[in-house]
Amino acid sequence: MSNLDNKKTATRYIHAGSEPDPSTGAIMTPIYQTSTFVQSAPGVNKGYEYARSQNPTRKALEEAFAIIEHGKYGLAFSSGVAATDAVIKLLSPGDEVVTGNDLYGGTYRLFSKVFERFGVTFKYIDTTNVENIRTAITPKTKLIWIETPTNPLMNITDIHGAAQVAKAAGAWLCVDNTFASPYLQNPLDLGADIVMHSATKYLGGHSDVIQGALIMNDPGLREQLYFIQKSCGAVPGPMDCFLVLRGIKTLHVRMKQHNENGYIVAHFLRKHPSVDKVYWSGFADHPNYEIAKLQMRGFGGMMSFTLKDDSIEAAKKVLTSTKIFSLAESLGGVESLINHPASMTHASIPREERLKHGLTDGLIRLSVGIEDADDLTEDLKQAIG
Repeated sequence: MSNLDNKKTATRYIHAGSEPDPSTGAIMTPIYQTSTFVQSAPGVNKGYEYARSQNPTRKALEEAFAIIEHGKYGLAFSSGVAATDAVIKLLSPGDEVVTGNDLYGGTYRLFSKVFERFGVTFKYIDTTNVENIRTAITPKTKLIWIETPTNPLMNITDIHGAAQVAKAAGAWLCVDNTFASPYLQNPLDLGADIVMHSATKYLGGHSDVIQGALIMNDPGLREQLYFIQKSCGAVPGPMDCFLVLRGIKTLHVRMKQHNENGYIVAHFLRKHPSVDKVYWSGFADHPNYEIAKLQMRGFGGMMSFTLKDDSIEAAKKVLTSTKIFSLAESLGGVESLINHPASMTHASIPREERLKHGLTDGLIRLSVGIEDADDLTEDLKQAIG
């Protein structure tokens, strides 16, 4: 399908990046399992030279990324962290990044343990108040990096407000949209310069691939990021690209069920007598509910909660007692997962920093899958006791 701009969501997702193979008519994009491409003369080729630079399967996926995020350009990377790494490589020693104080642990580790050594400075602030971003910016600020919703406390940042602040400061705004997915939120429409996804999660959707994505509108920014992608080489293989292309085709169907189940599980937890606090942006008393409702089309299946006994021992009892929720890192697959951020996904963040921002030792994170919701609530009921 050559033009999807005026098509609705389901049609866009199913046909994004997909053209029948011209040589065979195959309706699915072939897996071009090749490292190089034959040239008819030196420098004369059919658009492909070497698979690190470009691959037809990857190209189809990158077009799909752009379509589902309402962008012009997409780039695929070997992981979400590799995509994040490429964005920070836009910067130079002495440059500054303003970012959130509730971040995925792998992002924090990359920022603090890798790029700080190369002279990039990071300011960790509460981005839920856009004025905090404005105040934190200095002439050295070149990038504002936000997650919304955040991992794992489900905080919400006003993307449009942050984009206005970034534009006024001459800085880029990059939004990690992994938790929401393009089905629920499109940051480019709200003024962001770059959208990042761990495509491992909802885009792939089946816990069988590791991949990252960047999407943007500006051609100059695309060229800079493509140069980094090609030069540094953190690219996905064609089989991984095929799997994510296939995952995108059912994203809308899966996200509807993630949304429905997330609503049911979040409200079940809030009513449970042993549960203290539930972090989910769909509650009307969430501090940033109005912003979430404005910029999102639903609240998804990601949430965290604490028990009234907020000890690591009580949390571990729940974490090891579920029978349908599997204890594992990652999220966004069709199966439900339960996670202990303090010892798993966010272990790289110093304990004092975690506690300062509300990430306690007893916090439990859920990725609510698309199983029957009654089975999920029954599983949590028996595990919590």
